[in-house]
Amino acid sequence: MLKIAIIIGSTRPGRRGEAIARWVHEIAQKRSDAEYELVDLAAFNLPLYDEPNPPVLSRYTKPHTLAWSEAIKSFDGFVFVTPEYNHAIPGALKNAIDYLFNEWKDKAAGIVSYGGGTGGARAAENLRLILGELHVADVRAQVTLSVFTDFENYSILKPAPHQEAAVNTLFDQVTAWSGALKVLR
Repeated sequence: MLKIAIIIGSTRPGRRGEAIARWVHEIAQKRSDAEYELVDLAAFNLPLYDEPNPPVLSRYTKPHTLAWSEAIKSFDGFVFVTPEYNHAIPGALKNAIDYLFNEWKDKAAGIVSYGGGTGGARAAENLRLILGELHVADVRAQVTLSVFTDFENYSILKPAPHQEAAVNTLFDQVTAWSGALKVLR
């Protein structure tokens, strides 16, 4: 059975990402094509990259890096839930991605973004560039949530009805690609 991580990409207090990731996970629980697990980046408490060796060598020396590596290594694919900060992903998510290389390689990823007018689309495009360098196949389907239309009073998640179908399309593509890329690993 494939294992797909739903990664909460924000560590900010009061973040919307946790509610979004839980909603995405609830949709995943109705499916039988993979095991889906929430991964909260905040729980790993990663400092700014502090390893003496480049991640491509996988010679980690810090307990937090070893824990992060073990967690990510166990998955076949990922769904990143990310806000848009200044047209990009949060620094904490970029830092966490940069900690590893081989653990990401030859896996698939989908993106659920959120933000203002574009629903975090620019952050998703930024993340696609980063994932490409790590040999992660990002899928075409994308879910963009607007704080103006998918949240009540800009804070309570109330996704538009079409968003659940968009999440399922994303999962369809992530699981298909994750299964296909398993042969490379």
